Amino acid sequence: MRTLPQYPSLRRFLKWCEDTGQFRRIPDPVSVRHQMTAVHRAVLEAGGPVLQFDHPTDVATDRFDTPVVVNLFGTAERVAAGLGVTPDGLDDLGAFLAALRAPTPPDGVRDALARWPMLKAALSTRPKLVRTAPVQSHCHSGADVDLTALPVQTHWPGDVGPLITWPVVLTRPYGSDANAAQGYNAGVYRIQVLDRNRVIMRWLPHRGGAAHHRNWARCAEKMPVAIVLGASPATLLSAALPLPEAVSELTFAGALNQKRPHLIPARTIPLLVPADAEIVLEGWVSPSETAPEGPFGDHTGYYNPAEPFPVMQVSAVTHRDAPLYLSTYTGRPPDEPSIIGEVFNRLALPTIRAQIPEIHDLWLPPAACSYRIAIVAIDKRYPGQARRVMMALWGMLPQFSYTKMIIAIDADIDPRNWGDIAWALATRMDPGRDVMVLDRTPMDYLDFASPEPGLAGKIGIDATTKLGSETLREWGTVMRTADGDHSFAEDLVNRLIPELRA
Repeated sequence: MRTLPQYPSLRRFLKWCEDTGQFRRIPDPVSVRHQMTAVHRAVLEAGGPVLQFDHPTDVATDRFDTPVVVNLFGTAERVAAGLGVTPDGLDDLGAFLAALRAPTPPDGVRDALARWPMLKAALSTRPKLVRTAPVQSHCHSGADVDLTALPVQTHWPGDVGPLITWPVVLTRPYGSDANAAQGYNAGVYRIQVLDRNRVIMRWLPHRGGAAHHRNWARCAEKMPVAIVLGASPATLLSAALPLPEAVSELTFAGALNQKRPHLIPARTIPLLVPADAEIVLEGWVSPSETAPEGPFGDHTGYYNPAEPFPVMQVSAVTHRDAPLYLSTYTGRPPDEPSIIGEVFNRLALPTIRAQIPEIHDLWLPPAACSYRIAIVAIDKRYPGQARRVMMALWGMLPQFSYTKMIIAIDADIDPRNWGDIAWALATRMDPGRDVMVLDRTPMDYLDFASPEPGLAGKIGIDATTKLGSETLREWGTVMRTADGDHSFAEDLVNRLIPELRA
């Protein structure tokens, strides 16, 4: 499955980026307040390299000792590389993920041998415990904890303060064995820094970390939490992937790397943490204490209002020698989450097809916050099929419960081409017949357009060719150039007008 070298740490991946011309160091002083985000956004929009700011500054701190790395996944190529493949290998990886959700027994010895890479990847998920680790080369605990020494960015002018944006947050169920890493949840949540040793954990109710916290809180016990900063690419992306509930994100990173993940017991809490990370914040989340989190700029392009979320008391900070601080921003696309989302769109397609076989292709436009609009191309064969597919998508994965609009098109339409979509809407859709509206369905409460927080309508638009009982009229015939004439025109244009070649 994996076709690129193993990257067991962030540093190894940065070396690959440097070797392939996708890494730049910024020697100039750049402020972590707003300036760094502005530079990052300009480089990301240009499809540029990973950036390492060697001299981050702040108003209160002349210069931080820790460099800041941004734009790690600023291109689809680097997202794929973080998963261990080239862009051409994403379809095979997507098939592997689909097999995880619905495995089938092998059909004979040849099929069993063909599945050996999958078995090897599964065996690679078993963590290996180590006694020493780079991430624990230095440990600051108790009164020595000082989060203000980290170059945490304040991204937008309306942000209330510093915000950690690329953490991998590790939690475990109440009553579980601290050494049972296969039961851990790893999630990427934004974390507001309150002061020297306290942060606010913003996890939404449906996320794994929040579910674990509810169980600990029911027993009136504080929950151990590890915030991993600068994890390996496989760990970062596994924490963001929509994996099956029975698959641990932390151990799945071993499958991506085809290397057993190295874990070590944390210094002050009963959790295992990645041995090769840059920085780990250890601590305890209160069962009851909350604080207002925000406002912060979000992926919607708007600031979120302040809302109460649990407070974590940081008991220790461990880190490597000369650690790196990994960061990003979230805002109106394009941003790194939207680029990751496009790659994950490809990875999810085999899983979606396994449940809804008539789906030919599917696109979640990044400009629509990566999930609020879906364009689905289907191989249509019977009346009402487009509506059935749209209803199936809304009910299939939790992610699609927040998709407010689905446009169904035929397989001859490119779902990534807005011109093709507009033509299908204009010529294959009648508003009185082909629009389906639902009310009071689940919705991301960050959607300010919804009339009530967490509840909103959905719209499905059938822009497919109408069949049988769907229409009383004879349907038109699509005009196309004959195959022979098309080939003749291509040859002539390529020979006489070479500058038009793709």
